[in-house]
Amino acid sequence: MPRFSILDLVRVGQDWGVREALDRARDLAAHAERWGYTRFWVAEHHNMPGIASSATALAIQHIAAGTSTIRVGSGGIMLPNHAPLIIAEQFGTLASLFPGRIDLGLGRAPGTDQATLRALRRAPATADHFPQDVLELQAFLAPPEEGQTIRATPGAGTEVPLWILGSSTFGAQLAAHLGLPYGFASHFAPDMLNDALRIYRDTFRPSKQLAKPYAAIGVNIIAADSDAAAERLATTQKMSFANLFRGARGLSQPPIDDIEAYWSPIEKAQAMRMLSRSIVGSKETVRKGLEMLSFETGADEFTIVSDVYDHQARLRSFELIAELMADLR
Repeated sequence: MPRFSILDLVRVGQDWGVREALDRARDLAAHAERWGYTRFWVAEHHNMPGIASSATALAIQHIAAGTSTIRVGSGGIMLPNHAPLIIAEQFGTLASLFPGRIDLGLGRAPGTDQATLRALRRAPATADHFPQDVLELQAFLAPPEEGQTIRATPGAGTEVPLWILGSSTFGAQLAAHLGLPYGFASHFAPDMLNDALRIYRDTFRPSKQLAKPYAAIGVNIIAADSDAAAERLATTQKMSFANLFRGARGLSQPPIDDIEAYWSPIEKAQAMRMLSRSIVGSKETVRKGLEMLSFETGADEFTIVSDVYDHQARLRSFELIAELMADLR
């Protein structure tokens, strides 16, 4: 079975604010460390009131300071929003504070809407330079060469591990070409999962960082003591997707008894297509789902998203998954 990691959306809810969202992420990471999870990701999003990880490097620092062994990283930094030198300095600083524990996942999407993209001073064509920006960032994190006039300080020589993250075959091709680990966002864009994994593995070229392909896939998993309890918890995530389709980027909402009364048939169809790789249910239901997904994809790592409103219920979900980790290895 693959390794297990966590992608935390650092949700702000109707009953808690930004500080508690960040503290909940830190508390979950501390539990995940004890339960045997490999790494803990947070992602860059902008102009989304329900997500508190826009200053991603600062969120990583807060989480890493509350843990001692689990790897903490960006899942991901949207590199076209930034100068590679700035990211090298930020993550070089993190690597200096928490040596051997920082990962730098990179994506080329803006992580926001078009109006916010303009506020970020990001030209839409910037994404076209993503491969070159990745190489520039990698060079800034490498040991400095003689005569190099611009150095990331901190950053140079830290060689923070890079990942390419994506939801299409473009990222798979780039990760394979550069010999980097690859993370596919099947937790919200499952359609091209198997094609992307095949392209990545078939065209992979070994590099200094990685000798053979290493693929992680995002999976929505909500575990509870019964299938019915898990399905009710999952309504929080389903409402979030429905709200996204409506253009209402609000706060996380507590679960409801009847999701059918909340969304329209079109919203349901859209959401269920995006959530088609989700595994929701009791421990035994989740076990079967993980076994099937592992057999189908051969993924090296499952990156778990468990968008549960109540913090204790979310901890319980990840604890149940951790118990399966031990059973399935």
